[in-house]
Amino acid sequence: MENKFFFDKHHEELKKVLSIFTSKHRALLDVEREDEDQHALEITKELASAGLLRLVVPSSYGGAFETPDVRSLCLAREKICYMSGLADLMFAMQGLGSYAITLAGSEELKQHYLPKVANGEFIAAFAITEPFAGSDTGSMKTQATKDGNDYIINGSKRFISNAGIAKFYTLFAKTDPNAGNKGISAFVLDADTPGLTIKKLKLISPHPIGELEFNNCPIPKNKMLGLEGEGFKLAMRVLDTFRASVGAMALGMGTRALDEAISYARNRILFNKPLTDFQAIQFKLAEIATELEAARLLVYRAAWLKDQGERITREAAMAKLFATESAQHAIDEAVQIHGGSGLIHGAITERLYRDIRATRIYEGTSEIQKIVISNQLLK
Repeated sequence: MENKFFFDKHHEELKKVLSIFTSKHRALLDVEREDEDQHALEITKELASAGLLRLVVPSSYGGAFETPDVRSLCLAREKICYMSGLADLMFAMQGLGSYAITLAGSEELKQHYLPKVANGEFIAAFAITEPFAGSDTGSMKTQATKDGNDYIINGSKRFISNAGIAKFYTLFAKTDPNAGNKGISAFVLDADTPGLTIKKLKLISPHPIGELEFNNCPIPKNKMLGLEGEGFKLAMRVLDTFRASVGAMALGMGTRALDEAISYARNRILFNKPLTDFQAIQFKLAEIATELEAARLLVYRAAWLKDQGERITREAAMAKLFATESAQHAIDEAVQIHGGSGLIHGAITERLYRDIRATRIYEGTSEIQKIVISNQLLK
């Protein structure tokens, strides 16, 4: 179901564009391939050709809107992720990896990077997580030491999406090692910077990802985003803008699981009648549908509020928390309804089961969302 009261005319037009895109490229999207990096690059090319990457860049640099239209981001992620978690990743990372440049980059940096993000020429990445610094950002160890007109980077990052295929990384490092979050600064690091090495990682679902190692990597000071010590605030502004859209992505997966469960239950005959005739199955479907619809309301309420200029720290956390947990439940129940057929490698439900799990961890775990929500309540 759709909650049309959250949307304007241009959102209805976007829905049509997204339907055409996913239908036209089903063979590219609704499949897993061993060459996930190449697959990701091919998908990004088609996202750019369809004009969808313009949603993450300001209109003055080749984008669709001067400020992010969060409802559009959510619609895109929900529709794309219904078909492909990898395609959603490539769409989202173009925004997540470049938005700090939009917010705090110099005009020179914006002109150089943002148009190429919009047309798919540059693949973006967001490098903040470290082996021992995930939720606790202030404990990061990667350092940026000033040296004349450069900053010298030493340290490492882990679980960095698009590692190895990105053209540039929005990098967060300590310019003051003793100042916690207030000592973090942000930079643009080009992928061909000397001293940068990359080790690929393999996750349970297709995802170009890896570890970054920095050994005396030089970054010119004009590639700092904002001022020294402003990196943490900048990162939070980026995540706050995109967090509700993580919930939308989870909705896409959960809705696909519900549709697959309904289709299977209608056609699976047990004791001379379809599974849909059994009350136990009916109750499962009813619970899934209700949870997903509630999640949808939370997601698009948060997105609508953000588009009205409101601060949505609590609302985005609620949307991300409830949508990812609900989608996980929906997919688990879809596998249960499919029985053994839902466990076969390559089955849609099996793929969804692997795809959904990371959503309750990245961009703030479910536990961190609960902390955010409770902090907002107890202010």
